[in-house]
Amino acid sequence: MVHLIFMCISLVGLLVIGVGAQGEMDLELIEGITPKHYVAYRTAGELTVDGKFDEPSWQRAAWTDYFIDIEGSGRPQPRFKTRAKMLWDDEYFYVAADLEEPHVWATLTERDAVIFHDNDFEVFIDPDGDTHQYYEFEINAHGAEWDLFLVKAYRDGAPAMNAWQIVGLETAVQVWGSINDPTDVDQGWSVELAFPWAVLKECARGKAVPPEEGDQWRVNFSRVEWEVEINGNGYTKVTGRSEDNWVWSPQGLINMHFPEQWGFVQFSERMVGQETAEYMPPPEEEAKGVLRGIYYRQRTFREAHGRYTADLDSLGMGHQLLRNYLWPPKIQVTDHLFEASLEEVVDLDEDGEISRWVIREDSKTWKD
Repeated sequence: MVHLIFMCISLVGLLVIGVGAQGEMDLELIEGITPKHYVAYRTAGELTVDGKFDEPSWQRAAWTDYFIDIEGSGRPQPRFKTRAKMLWDDEYFYVAADLEEPHVWATLTERDAVIFHDNDFEVFIDPDGDTHQYYEFEINAHGAEWDLFLVKAYRDGAPAMNAWQIVGLETAVQVWGSINDPTDVDQGWSVELAFPWAVLKECARGKAVPPEEGDQWRVNFSRVEWEVEINGNGYTKVTGRSEDNWVWSPQGLINMHFPEQWGFVQFSERMVGQETAEYMPPPEEEAKGVLRGIYYRQRTFREAHGRYTADLDSLGMGHQLLRNYLWPPKIQVTDHLFEASLEEVVDLDEDGEISRWVIREDSKTWKD
């Protein structure tokens, strides 16, 4: 995947609103994407993290949709199928993934190697959905792991913390066939992960951990797939071909580090396989969508003019009819910063003040 990795570059130098090796982000495309959603239920008994998914809980859990190209459904369908499941209990958030692959291969074995140089499976978690302080985890078919903590997205000027570790993480990989053997055809490989709440709670500000009924977190999964050819007794990457990026919830551009594009995982206290829970779209996304539009356009405006603006017309933000928020947004700017906010129509806080959603120049979003 095009991570624009911290060891090489900072996205500040390459991004206007999303510029990387692939060119500028299509704002209409990214704003037109509806994130996927999934309801994660409680386990019906203990799970053994072995990559096999043979417990009743996994058998009863629903699969996600098959992964699609990172840019969206307008791109070619992936060559191989990928899908995932999620469960949870008092100790862990569990993720299972099944990756179809006729030739399973991997080269990296050291922890915290740059795993996406191999084919890999990746998990991204932003517990409170503010685009800051989120987790990334990668694993390959050897079971080599790379965990990173991001203070904020690369585009907003922060590197990843590579030395950070997910203490208590449990992982397992099963290869359904053989690994690094080009003489046969494999079924693929599977991944099972158990992320401890004790670590995830560190960035779940204002959230119950473990979650409560109906709580929602921002989560996404990515699969990096390199096209290879058989070379003697092994594999080599096809010259001149970049990696494919297949994801659960499309990003709208080749960059996983747009957390606002990730899917929604809604947690339910109900036991998997019993009564189902209805997914409820988060009402605050109406406000967040407008504020993210301001954020993207402010970046472009500043690139062109060397400053931010408080003028909505200069940002190309026409009047919008909102259900639960007051138009227009309020924007405050300084020479180097901006803050935009939308007030809720009727939701008063405990002091009788109208609450509001806020975004600032580094994309951090919060309710004030």
